Amino acid sequence: MKTNFKVIKTEAAYQKAIKRTMAIFHAEENTPEADELAVLLVLVKDYEDKYIHLPEIDPIEVIKLKMIERGMKAKDLEPIIGTKGHVSSILSGRREITLKMAQRLREYFHLPAEIFLHSA
Repeated sequence: MKTNFKVIKTEAAYQKAIKRTMAIFHAEENTPEADELAVLLVLVKDYEDKYIHLPEIDPIEVIKLKMIERGMKAKDLEPIIGTKGHVSSILSGRREITLKMAQRLREYFHLPAEIFLHSA
């Protein structure tokens, strides 16, 4: 199948590219389909980078939601975050989550540590 490659600029073109990408996703190396797949992946990524924006995740809200799910109180976070003052500062947003805290939160809540780190 001969395909004319163009920069993806519309949702319809994006959906068409995604459909074709999925159809040839397991193309064998060194085939025309593998080359087509490689180009489609670049075009799709370019479109997604430009037009699809995922909402920012607030790490404090994630912690609070996880606490509600588990029926936890702020004092239950002390072994993970530190003193009562540290926990209070983190939950109120007055203090940033450190890398060490993010690692502990990751282990405790079984979530990626990146969720707990600001990409400021």
